[in-house]
Amino acid sequence: MQVSSLNEVKIYSLSCGKSLPEWLSDRKKRALQKKDVDVRRRIELIQDFEMPTVCTTIKVSKDGQYILATVVTFEILSDDYSKIVFLHNDRYIEFHSQSGFYYKTRIPKFGRDFSYHYPSCDLYFVGASSEVYRLNLEQGRYLNPLQTDAAENNVCDINMVHGLFATGTVEGRVECWDPRTRRRVGVLDCALSSVTADSEISTLPTISALKFHGALNMAVGTSTGQVLLYDLRSDKPLLVKDHQYGLPIKSVHFQEAMDLILSADSRIIKMWNKNTGKIFTSLEPEHDLNDVCLYPNSGMLLTANEAPKMGIYYIPVLGPAPRWCSFLDNLTEELEENPESTVYDDYKFVTKKDLENLGLTHLIGSPFLRAYMHGFFMDIRLYHKVKSMVNPFAYEEYRKDRIRQKIEETRAQRVQLKKLPKVNKELALKLIEEEEEKQKSTWKKKVKSLPNILTDDRFKVMFENPDFQVDEESEEFRLLNPLVSKISEKRRKKLRLLEQQELREKEEEEELEGKASDAESSESSDDEKAWVDEVRKQRRLLQQEERAKRQERLKEDQQTVLQPQFYEIKAGEEFRSFKDSATKQKLMNKTLEDRLKLEAKNGTLSVSDTTVGSKQLTFTLKRSEQQKKQQEAEKLHRQERKKLRRSAGHLRSRHRRGRPFH
Repeated sequence: MQVSSLNEVKIYSLSCGKSLPEWLSDRKKRALQKKDVDVRRRIELIQDFEMPTVCTTIKVSKDGQYILATVVTFEILSDDYSKIVFLHNDRYIEFHSQSGFYYKTRIPKFGRDFSYHYPSCDLYFVGASSEVYRLNLEQGRYLNPLQTDAAENNVCDINMVHGLFATGTVEGRVECWDPRTRRRVGVLDCALSSVTADSEISTLPTISALKFHGALNMAVGTSTGQVLLYDLRSDKPLLVKDHQYGLPIKSVHFQEAMDLILSADSRIIKMWNKNTGKIFTSLEPEHDLNDVCLYPNSGMLLTANEAPKMGIYYIPVLGPAPRWCSFLDNLTEELEENPESTVYDDYKFVTKKDLENLGLTHLIGSPFLRAYMHGFFMDIRLYHKVKSMVNPFAYEEYRKDRIRQKIEETRAQRVQLKKLPKVNKELALKLIEEEEEKQKSTWKKKVKSLPNILTDDRFKVMFENPDFQVDEESEEFRLLNPLVSKISEKRRKKLRLLEQQELREKEEEEELEGKASDAESSESSDDEKAWVDEVRKQRRLLQQEERAKRQERLKEDQQTVLQPQFYEIKAGEEFRSFKDSATKQKLMNKTLEDRLKLEAKNGTLSVSDTTVGSKQLTFTLKRSEQQKKQQEAEKLHRQERKKLRRSAGHLRSRHRRGRPFH
C-alpha cells in the first residue's frame, strides 16, 4: 500500500504491490511474506481483480454488492447483476440474466454509448449516425428514432429526476430531448463556451463526457480537456475548468458530501469544488485511465486502466470505507498516528545542473536516475554518498552557517542606519548618505521621501547573504562606474572612522557638515575632468588585459603541430592550393569570436572605444581577385594618362600689359 498526499489530503493506493500466483502453497506464501517487505505490506482487497488485457468500463451495482468491469460499454438494469445490457464494438447488443446469456440483436450503425429510460423501458443508443435509436424492452421492438442535427453522437445520459434525455455531438453541442413528446427542447453550444482567454485550442472541441446531477445541474466534458458546469435554466456555463493537459475528458462524477466534481482524463483525476473551481486534490495513476467509478457513499475510487490490474484508491476525507472493508478506517487511523515514509521520501529530486556539479551526467538513461518533469529522481543514499565524496566538509560548513544565522536572527534591529551590515558595506553607506540628503531636502521643501532599501524587508537578503556581494573587479562594474576607485577610497576611510570612533554630538556634526560643503564646492569643478581621466585609465587596463590574452593564444597556436589531413574538392570548384583549403577548414571550425579577432588582425575589422564606454566596429569588405585586377588596371591607366597629358602652361592670355616678348 502506497500513501501520497496533495493539499494535505492523503490518498491510499490499495492495488499497488506484488500479486502472488494462485498455485503457490500457503507455506511458500508465508515464507515470501517474511522475506519480502512489499509482500508483507500488501493489501489484497479484492482477489483476482484483474482483466486478461485491459479494461475500459467499470461500474458498481445499485445495492453496492457487485463490481463489474468489461472491455465494452454496459448498463446495469437491476439492483444487482441479474439484468445487464452489453454494447459490443460490432453493432451487437447482448442481454444477460442471472443465469448468463439471454438474447442478442443488432443496431443499424456502430454504437458508442447508450442509456436506459426506466419509465418507458426504452434503450437510447447513440453512435456513428445522426439518429438516436430506441429499443423498447417491454414490446421487444425498435421504435422510431430521434433525428438530431449532428453528424455523429458520442455520449448520452438521462436525468433520473424528470427524465430529460441529452446527447453530446461531435460538433461540440448538447441536444436535450423530452422522451414523452419525442421533441428537442434545447441546444447548448459547449464548443464556443469552452474557449477561454487562458486555453489554447487547435481543433474543434467535441463532447466526450456527460453527467446529470439533480434536476438542474449538468457537467459536460470536451475532447480538449475542459469541463463545463451548467444550470439547465441558462445557456451559459456556471464554471469552466481546464485540465491543462489537452486530453479528452473520460468521465465526470459528482460527490455530494464535499460538493466536489471528479473529472478524469487518461492521465489524471482532478477533484475540485463545484462552486469555486478550486482544486481539492488530484490523483495521477501509473497507467493511462479509461474510466473512473466512485463507490456510493464512501471515499473509495475504482479505476479502469490500460493495464490488466484495476486500481483501487481510498480517500478518507471523502467518506468512510464500505461496510465490506470497514477495517480500512482502523488501518488508516493507525498509519496517521504512526506516520511512515511516503513514496518520495527515499528519493532526491535533482536537475541536470546538479548532476553536472556532482559529476553524475553519465548516469542519465541508466536505472539509477528516473526522469521526472525537468529533472530526475535518484536514490537518497546514492546522493548523500556522492555529495560527501565531492565536498566532505559541506555538512560542517552548512551547520556552522545555520548556527550563525540563528544567532543573528535573535538579535533585534540587525540592519540599522548607524550600524552597517556585514555584506555590501559600501553600498549601505552610499544609501545612508542619500537618505540623509533626502531628509534635508524634505525638511526644507516639505516633500514626502521614498522608502529606504535598508529598512525594506524585500531587499534584506542583499545585506545578509554573501552571495549578493557586489563584485567591483568585474568589467561591467568598472565601465559603468569609472570613479568607483576614488569614491571607494573615501568611503573606506569613512568606514574605518565609523568602526573606530563613536558618533559625535550634533553640534560637531553641524560644523563638519559646513566644512564638508565647502570642500565639495571646491572639488565640484574638477569632477568632469576626473571622470574622463578615470574612464581612460580603465580602458587602458582592459586593453592591456586583452593584449595579454591574445599573446597567450598566439603562443598556443604556434606550439600546435600540424598533422597530415585529407581535403575534399567539390565539383565545379577551382583547386588552388592545400594551404587555402586548410585555412578555410580552420576558419569553419573556429567560433565567431575567433573569426572576428582574425579579421581585426588582418585589417578587415577594426574595433575602437568611444568616450562613454561603448565600442564601435568598422567592417571592410574583402575583394575578389577579379576586382583586384580591375583596380590595378585602372591605376595603370591613370598613370599612362598622366604621362601623356600635356600641360597648359604655354598658353597665355592675349590681352596682357606691355608688348609681347619675341
